[in-house]
Amino acid sequence: MKTLHRLLGCASLALAMPVSAAGSGSAQHWISVWATAQELLPPPVIAVPPPPPEILAQLRAMPQRLIPYPDTVEDATIRMVVQPTLAAATMRIQLSNAVGKPPLTISSAHIALRARGSAILPATDRTITFGGKAIAYIPPGAMIVSDPVTLVARPNQEVAVSLYVKGRSPVTAHPIGLNSTYIAPGDQTGSAELAKTQEVRSYFWLNGLEAATTPASGVVVAFGDSITDGFATTPGQHRSWPEILAQRLRSRGGTPLSVLNMGISGNRVLRDGAGASALARLDRDALSRPGVKWIVLLEGINDINMSQMAALPADQKATADDIIAGLKAIVAKAHLNGIKVMGATITATQGLWLYTANSEATRTAVNAWIRRSGTFDAVVDFDQATRDPAQQARLRPDYDSGDHVHPNDAGTRAMAEAIDLAAFGR
Repeated sequence: MKTLHRLLGCASLALAMPVSAAGSGSAQHWISVWATAQELLPPPVIAVPPPPPEILAQLRAMPQRLIPYPDTVEDATIRMVVQPTLAAATMRIQLSNAVGKPPLTISSAHIALRARGSAILPATDRTITFGGKAIAYIPPGAMIVSDPVTLVARPNQEVAVSLYVKGRSPVTAHPIGLNSTYIAPGDQTGSAELAKTQEVRSYFWLNGLEAATTPASGVVVAFGDSITDGFATTPGQHRSWPEILAQRLRSRGGTPLSVLNMGISGNRVLRDGAGASALARLDRDALSRPGVKWIVLLEGINDINMSQMAALPADQKATADDIIAGLKAIVAKAHLNGIKVMGATITATQGLWLYTANSEATRTAVNAWIRRSGTFDAVVDFDQATRDPAQQARLRPDYDSGDHVHPNDAGTRAMAEAIDLAAFGR
């Protein structure tokens, strides 16, 4: 099933609160300026047939966004690349051992501005501490926040976070990070450039970068599946729709708002699949992020598409009413926490091997509810922004990555540009 989720790319949670390191500046106003969602559960074992051979061959011929990564690491440095969506001068990182069964020990951690490849700008290298200590101990299921570090980064500058893990440790990961991560032997956290690297595109343990900023600033969480994750966008170019939305918000001026991409490829609203269900991970991935004011909610396409599999157990399938009920629950919980929600319509899928008349009827019904129910504080019509005017059940050909479900770079730009920025000021 894990392989199936990867090919599709379609688009018991440990609810431990983050542990703040001593002396981490709690009196300051902190917000998340970058974050990623981690797959907190292994995918369920469900016996379903693979795609038809011709479709499987087509999928395998397409550019692969997921590079296989190790399940465990030992005596290795992990250098990850992130791009803050707001400028930062004082920052701290958040690490998660959500999946790991044994305690996790980070023996050394550094942060710096990235130069190129695995290289950093040496003058910007900073040692990260946790409660004043260089070593971080993270119990199973827990998260920890580092001490603050002074490092000036523009919102379009890439930052490299390096972690050294001495003992053998299973990874807590975001598989499709789309930015380079370098794995190198030994403790190279302070090295200007890593030696003997293995390059992947996943994030390990790192699930947030926070910055001290003005009290007026806030956060928009893009909460969704592979289309939010940026599955079919160009790796390393920061072209997912949440990142383009962040660029638009910076350009307009006004209240500073960062944008967090909390998409998980294969995620579903109601049931676990690639990661915990949207309902199960809402608290950890959205509501508990510091500074959140809005959620842009794009979920449901995987519930719809997987329900077309004839061999899928009945308890894994979802109707339009099921999906609507799940989206209502997400909105209600966000409102209880004083967070507004922008509902996003589900984009077209005709041409996908799972497309059927039933899947289109379900999508149409859910989209009609999103547009007209009044449940949301605002609505963005991603469907209208990306569909083919001549065949409205299909993506526009120039927005289609080739798999008939994931928008390409041009398609994700059209999505970001469809969002009414004025809504975030209301």
